[in-house]
Amino acid sequence: MHSVALLTASYAKDIERFSLLSESIDTWLSGYTRHYVLVNDEDVPLFERFASDKRVIVPASRYLPKWLLALPPALQFISSRRVWLSLLSSPVHGWHIQQILKIAGVLNAPEQRVCILDSDNLFFREFDVGQYAGGEKTPLFVTPKAIGADHPLHGLWLRTVDQLLGIEKRSFPADDYVGNALVWDKDTAQAMTGAIKAATGLNWVLALCRKKKFSEYLLYGHFVASSPAHLAAHQVTEDSIAVSHWDDTRLDRPAIEAMMRAASPEQVALCIQSYSSTSIVDIREVFRLNSRDQRAPSLSPDLMGEVAAFEVPKTR
Repeated sequence: MHSVALLTASYAKDIERFSLLSESIDTWLSGYTRHYVLVNDEDVPLFERFASDKRVIVPASRYLPKWLLALPPALQFISSRRVWLSLLSSPVHGWHIQQILKIAGVLNAPEQRVCILDSDNLFFREFDVGQYAGGEKTPLFVTPKAIGADHPLHGLWLRTVDQLLGIEKRSFPADDYVGNALVWDKDTAQAMTGAIKAATGLNWVLALCRKKKFSEYLLYGHFVASSPAHLAAHQVTEDSIAVSHWDDTRLDRPAIEAMMRAASPEQVALCIQSYSSTSIVDIREVFRLNSRDQRAPSLSPDLMGEVAAFEVPKTR
């Protein structure tokens, strides 16, 4: 079995969602060595309360190149989004930085496998992530033929991925590798960044900063799919371990409970995207995560009362 770590890239505005994630990990997960939490340098004091013998808070500057400089918070009034100034590219925003940090975090982790968890994920069942992610083959989640050439986001991201990896022939519809609680292999991630340098002639961080319109999950998935050797080292699956709400519809408590009932026995995590503006209070009350040690009956969807059916989209 390979060693397995957890990795989350977060920031101050997501701290309440991250609090739910960390509580659910402490309640339900086993089989991992460390949970690495990568945050903006000025956010480190806010996240220090989550640190433990298994959770490490890492400042973003540890993994970012010196030519990429965070605009001081006092000057953030010039943009509604967090800005990083670059000496080698146009400015980049927090969305780009989080994607870069996920890749860098995997490359720098001592563990061979890393399960990437965004702040708006949480777990609701006991789960040995080491058994799931640490086997001979790395699980690779895919939604086959889900990206059309005219997809407003994924189609654009995929064309950028092709440029970054030097993939010349692309047919649509294409496979989608975006999901939640995804597992990456460290050696594969190193090979992926090497492929970016070979295709672009640039350091992988600089190449991403100059392109901007990309998805780290599509990048990893399509790198694996384009490499027979790496594909053979992965176990491709269409079954996600997370039940997800991708759109911007605000969910109330009955709808959250309906998501739980929609979860298959193999699904152990839930993701309600932060941009849906779903109440954190409602999520916390549904899952009863007020105490790290509490494992309330409502955390099991099998014990919930009857609620209306809820259709869960598989892709964005």
